[in-house]
Formats: sequence, structure tokens, C-alpha cells
Amino acid sequence: MSSVFRITPKRVKRSNGQVLTPDMSITVTTKSHTTTPFYNGAVEIQEQYMRMFQFDYKRANCSKFDFDFVKLD
Repeated sequence: MSSVFRITPKRVKRSNGQVLTPDMSITVTTKSHTTTPFYNGAVEIQEQYMRMFQFDYKRANCSKFDFDFVKLD
């Protein structure tokens, strides 16, 4: 069983040449049923941001506090 989340950045963040803006929303499906998409080091979130926006989550030093998320299912 998996969970689906809509993740939206809270503010503009500039760090290490990376720019994250509030219009960079993504939808992520986690591999297991969970209440937060950040449960396993945000692996699914990192992959989705790289795939859609070429944004490097780790290089920008992002954390779960930089994002709002809503469970869709």
C-alpha cells in the first residue's frame, strides 16, 4: 500500500546555486503507507524534484520544514 502527497515549497529558497520557488509543486507516491513523505530521507521527493525541475534537494540543503504537504488519498 502506498500514499500520495502534494508537496509545495513554503518560500523562495536560494542555496548553493539552486533555487526553489513556491510554484515548484510536485505530487509524490511513497513506496509504503506513511503519514509523512519525509519518512525515509525524502528519497521519492529528491527523485521527483530532479526529474521534473533538475533541482538538487540535497545540494540546496532542504529539510521538511521548507515544505507544506497534503495527503491526497
